[in-house]
Amino acid sequence: MAGGTLHALIRSTACRALRCSFGPRRLHTMYRMAELPETHQMLRQTCRDFAEKELVPIAAQADREHRFPTEQVKKMGLLGLLAMDVPEMYGGAELDYLAYSIAVEEISRGCASTGVIMSVNNSLYLGPILTFASKDQKQKWLSPFCTGDRIGCFALSEPGNGSDAGAAATVAHLKGDQWVLNGTKSWITNAWEASAAVVFATTDKSLKHKGISAFLVPMPTPGLSLGKKEDKLGIRASSTANLIFEDCCIPKENLLGQLGQGFKIAMQTLDSGRIGIASQALGIAQAAMDCAIDYSEKRLAFGSSISKLQAIQFKLADMALALESARLLTWRAAMLKDNKKPYTKEAAMAKLAASEAATAISHQALQILGGMGYVSDMPAERYYRDARITEIYEGTSEIQRLVIAGQLLKDYRG
Repeated sequence: MAGGTLHALIRSTACRALRCSFGPRRLHTMYRMAELPETHQMLRQTCRDFAEKELVPIAAQADREHRFPTEQVKKMGLLGLLAMDVPEMYGGAELDYLAYSIAVEEISRGCASTGVIMSVNNSLYLGPILTFASKDQKQKWLSPFCTGDRIGCFALSEPGNGSDAGAAATVAHLKGDQWVLNGTKSWITNAWEASAAVVFATTDKSLKHKGISAFLVPMPTPGLSLGKKEDKLGIRASSTANLIFEDCCIPKENLLGQLGQGFKIAMQTLDSGRIGIASQALGIAQAAMDCAIDYSEKRLAFGSSISKLQAIQFKLADMALALESARLLTWRAAMLKDNKKPYTKEAAMAKLAASEAATAISHQALQILGGMGYVSDMPAERYYRDARITEIYEGTSEIQRLVIAGQLLKDYRG
C-alpha cells in the first residue's frame, strides 16, 4: 500500500506510546517550536536522502530538457509522498500537515519542479476531494492517485481572471444526466501528465462567486484538449498548459461538494496549498544557501576563503535569518491546520515570507558566486529561476498581503 514506508516511521518503537496517547495526527501538538518530534525528524531525513539520491542527480538535466521526472514521481508515490494526509484506507500515508510541509521542503531542495508536482497532487487535487467528496467519489478519485501511477491537477485560473478567482468565465450547464463544460483554464500545473482535474466553472452567472461549482473531470475525456506546454523561466520539468473545454460532457455525479460551493472549495484549498508552496520556497532557499556557503568556503580571494570576508558573512547571516523566520511561520500554519484552528492568515504569511525569502536568498547566492553563479555549470542560476514563481502562483505576494490585512481587520472589528 502506498504510504506504508512513511507510516512505518509513525509506528516506530520510540513513539508508539505517544501515538497511543495522542494519535498519529496530533503527535506534534505536545511539542513547542523548540524542536521537531522524533518521527518528523526521521521523515525529514528519509526525504532528504531520497532527494540526494534520486533528484539532485537529474534536476539540472530535467530542467534543461523540460522533462517530467516520471520515474522519480512513481518512487515518491510508493513512499507515500504523493498522498501524505490521505487516510490509509484510501492508500495514503495518513500523516499530518507538518509532516507534509517538511517533506515538500526536502523534495524541493533536491528539485523544485518535483516539489511542485508533489504539492499540486497533495494540496490542490487530493485536498479538496478529501474534504468535500462523497464516499463513492473518494474511492474513485482518491485511491488511484496515491501511488504515483496517476496524478491530478487543479483548474481554477483563466486567461482573463488571474487573481480574481470569482470571475470564472468557464461555464457548466446540466443537460439531462450530464454536465456540459465550456471555457479555458490557464497555467495548469501537471496538465500534460494528469489523469484527472478538479475544475471550477460557473453554473449560475446571476449569483456571481456564489454561482461557481467544482467538478471532477477525467483526463483524457472527449471535449477536453490540452494547450501547448508553456516555455517557462523556472520549474521547467513540470508541465504547465491550458485546459480547453468544448462541450465537454461529464456525469452528473461528478459534481464535487454542493452546487454553488465551488468558490468556498477553491479558497479553502488555496489556504492549505499555500503551506505547500511556502514549503517549496523553503526548499529552494535552503538549496541556494547551501550552495552559497559551500562556494564561499572553497573560493579563495586575498589569501583566504571568501567566507572570512565580513561582506560575505553579513549576506549569509541575512539569508539564514530570512529562511529560519519563514520556516517557523510555515510550520506554525501547518500545526494550526493539524489542530483544526483557523490558519488563513498564517498560511498567507508563510507563503509571503517564504517566497520572498527564496527570491532574496537565491539572488544573494548568485552574488556570492559571482560569475560562477551566472552559468548553468552551477545550480545557483536554476534556484534563482525556480524561486521567482513562488511569489506568483497560488496567490501573488500582493494577494497574500490583502489576505493578511483582511484577516487582521476582521479580527480587530470583531
